[in-house]
Amino acid sequence: MNITQEKIDDLNAVLNIKINQEDYQARVEKAIKEQAKKAKMPGFRPGMVPAAHIKKMYGKSILVDEINHLLSDSLNNYITENQLEVLGQPLPKEDDNDKTFNWDFTEDYEFNYEVGLAPDFTLDFSAADVVPQYVVKIDDETLQARIKNIRRSYGKMTNPDVSADDDVLYSELKQLSPDGSVFEGGITNTTSVRIEQIADEEVKSSLIGLKKGDVVTFDINKAFNNDAAKIAGLLKIEEVEAADLKSNFQLTVKNVNRLEESDLNQEFFDKLFGEDVVHNEEEFRVKIAEEQEAMMAQDADRKLQDELYNFVLSKVNFELPDGFLKKWLKVTNEKVSDQELEEGYADFAKNLKWTLIENKIIKDNNIEIKYEEVFQAAKQRLDAQFRMYSPQALDEEQLGQYTVQFLQNKDNANKIFEEVKALKVFDYLKTVVTLDKKEIDNTAFKKLE
Repeated sequence: MNITQEKIDDLNAVLNIKINQEDYQARVEKAIKEQAKKAKMPGFRPGMVPAAHIKKMYGKSILVDEINHLLSDSLNNYITENQLEVLGQPLPKEDDNDKTFNWDFTEDYEFNYEVGLAPDFTLDFSAADVVPQYVVKIDDETLQARIKNIRRSYGKMTNPDVSADDDVLYSELKQLSPDGSVFEGGITNTTSVRIEQIADEEVKSSLIGLKKGDVVTFDINKAFNNDAAKIAGLLKIEEVEAADLKSNFQLTVKNVNRLEESDLNQEFFDKLFGEDVVHNEEEFRVKIAEEQEAMMAQDADRKLQDELYNFVLSKVNFELPDGFLKKWLKVTNEKVSDQELEEGYADFAKNLKWTLIENKIIKDNNIEIKYEEVFQAAKQRLDAQFRMYSPQALDEEQLGQYTVQFLQNKDNANKIFEEVKALKVFDYLKTVVTLDKKEIDNTAFKKLE
């Protein structure tokens, strides 16, 4: 067997493979004998079918299979031994489709494969490269809103005579006809309407100052800005039906509910933070601000990762074998149309470039990714998922068992490995470039996202 490489350019090459009889003969004969041992055919005892009979009946198909296996093994070995960094997979050259073979066990064969080569590029990051790092501080409005929600969560329910803008109207809703009368057989539902969630100020104003038994016309589409999901949830109907709904509703107040805010006393502080941790309103505000800013720090870190990602991609410039990659994507995704391929290729190329840069950073800096790191990352992911459904955390042993099972799935393991690899690359970049820290309040920060 002879394999040669013809370099088309820096990003494309053709591998020529010549196979003669000596290369495949032993493999084919072995495969025929193994088939004969397994074959069950009329007139022969199991395992006693003559190899010559198998060769006569199935020889050509066995020959084709073995040559395909030989080609695959030879290509992989050649790529490994010659340290070729290929993108995608080798593709049979289109000219080869016109070739015809006799498949007669004595023929010599020649095949050509197109390969896309990874580009050669260098990395040049230093302290001269500046990337913004945001330190998010909570603003007074957000802090007040958070404090209010916490106090209401630990407060008590009352039933005032007249509704205010933070109240909940327990109401009966009845669909109205265009003339304003109740639509017989129309949609009805008894539900809670939170006044603060009403999007339209005019509709919101119409619900303030109501008493038990009051009846008003309720423009539900205007109230929720035509949000079909919210309307469907309120009326207990399908979202498709809610999207087509044009009617107003009659709203009859059954009760006015109000969550009174909890007093800022020691009992409340101890219930929230544990005994003797917070002692007064000022310490309470500081504690809530710290907790909120810790959560915002996670968002800020994700933003920093985005900044680093975009900075790296903008600084490291190299070409890809686009023509080959598009052809490879088309071959491996036959259902994808040419238009879909063109529209999605830019994102594919961007992700591939990042992967190549990631791999080079890992290799050039001898960055290790240990199993224990992947295990801990998966464990944290599962712990967070379980906590979404149960406030009581799993014990360490049980969580560890779930993690082992989770990582036994190859796709899960690969996904977590890639996440850990990305974090390692970001951590490396943080030590090389200059991070320009900028304090910003959360409202302004959200506008950056």
